[in-house]
Amino acid sequence: MLRSLDISTSALVAQRTRLNAISGNLANISTLKDENGEANAYQARQVVFQTDDSLTTSGASGVKVAEIKTSDAEPLYRYQPNHPLAIEEGKWKGYVAYPNIDLTTQMVDALETTRAYEANVGVMEITKSLSRETLSILA
Repeated sequence: MLRSLDISTSALVAQRTRLNAISGNLANISTLKDENGEANAYQARQVVFQTDDSLTTSGASGVKVAEIKTSDAEPLYRYQPNHPLAIEEGKWKGYVAYPNIDLTTQMVDALETTRAYEANVGVMEITKSLSRETLSILA
């Protein structure tokens, strides 16, 4: 029983990390500068999961975050020659680079993540209930 709680806990931690990345993407959907103050559009973050074999029981495995990838998608360019962050030379002269983040995709991912989180909380509740019933039968 405790192993199944560990598996669900690993999924909760992984989904929380994913939701944090999604909320960061949404919060930075119009960020035009990077952490150093340079004129670089924000690049979306994506969480990659992998199985956690240290939490294997009865054929089921836990999950862990393998990495948090930064998107390599081209920014969206908008022609705004008077903008202070407009590109001053080259192919995109007069354009401003905006993050290439799709609001709909991020919202769907957030909904999916929330549902997965809720499902794992449900599994934990059922596991606790089964443990309680087992103890009441044995006692």
